Amino acid sequence: MSVPLELTILMPCLNEARTVGLCVAKARGFLARAGIDGEVLVADNGSTDGSQQLARDAGARVVDVAARGYGAALMGGIVAAHGRFVIMGDADDSYDFERLDPFVAELRAGAQLVMGNRFKGGIAPGAMPALHRYLGNPVLSGLGRLFFPSPVADFHCGLRGFDRNALMALELSAPGMEFASEMVVKATAHGLRVTEVPTTLKPDGRGRPPHLRSWRDGWRHLRLLLVFSPRWLFLYPGLLLLAVGLLGMTWLLGGPRLVGGVAFSIHTLLFAGVSVVLGVQMCAFALVARLHAAHSGWLPMDERLKTWVRRATLERGLAAGLLLTAAGLAGAAWALWQWAQGGLGQLVPEQTMRAVIPSAIALVVGVQLTFASFLLETLQWGRRR
Repeated sequence: MSVPLELTILMPCLNEARTVGLCVAKARGFLARAGIDGEVLVADNGSTDGSQQLARDAGARVVDVAARGYGAALMGGIVAAHGRFVIMGDADDSYDFERLDPFVAELRAGAQLVMGNRFKGGIAPGAMPALHRYLGNPVLSGLGRLFFPSPVADFHCGLRGFDRNALMALELSAPGMEFASEMVVKATAHGLRVTEVPTTLKPDGRGRPPHLRSWRDGWRHLRLLLVFSPRWLFLYPGLLLLAVGLLGMTWLLGGPRLVGGVAFSIHTLLFAGVSVVLGVQMCAFALVARLHAAHSGWLPMDERLKTWVRRATLERGLAAGLLLTAAGLAGAAWALWQWAQGGLGQLVPEQTMRAVIPSAIALVVGVQLTFASFLLETLQWGRRR
């Protein structure tokens, strides 16, 4: 079905009686001034203070969204929007709905997601808590830019515009405040054209505490960033553990080492082996998680992933796993033979553990690889057929 309007200005709303009418009036004033064929849409999330009627009286179309949460309200509004483009912003009068021209210009120029940047546009005194301004937002936005090659410096700006069809194709699903991060992450990962424009933020006019809960919602944003980045959650830490473990085991297999008067011996060798086991497991988790994300549509199936999937065949995994398992069993058998040669008497850990620990690690890693290969084959089975 064709979309008749150029622009929908969308406001999520939950008990915003003091400000929603003013925000709607400002947004309608912008549409009139700019000569844009558009609408103002309020997605109400269960207000009990009469916000719905106040929004209608000010000239907005109101849709009721039963599913609770910031993200749920916005998705309900996006689905109901009649505009080709959507500009969303909170109905608390903290954003300037009278000056949306930069967003419209970028959208008309081909941008598919236009983010506001409050740090470039200006944050009025008292508009943003110090915890958010100097810690939460910079840290979470910095992690987002690190995990994903995104040009967005203000991941959590609530004023943003997008191409409705492009955004609908991302199948966003986060119901809470983390919806803001999911939008940026998925848009970046799926190759949408993302730009950023300065915008301002002033103290809201709601006269009550905000719905945002700093630590709870901050964790939900961080959790989403980690879940959408198997590389940083699993792969890079796994490779680091694997490298440290292998280097440590290689260094200690020949005997105790003395560094600055501190002796490193079989106990350190054991922990190095554990590091290897954890590293292999986390690398396997990374591949499984990334493959699942691609199959589920969270992230695209890129060429690097296709290459890894082609290489990580069941047969290769089984060969590597069985070879390591056999090596571990052979090492255990050799250690047992050495013990028998000594008459099965008292063991000398400094001697025997240098064979037993690497053998046990090889055995565990071999079994890990064997069953991880079957797990990957299970994930791929339906796709190949």
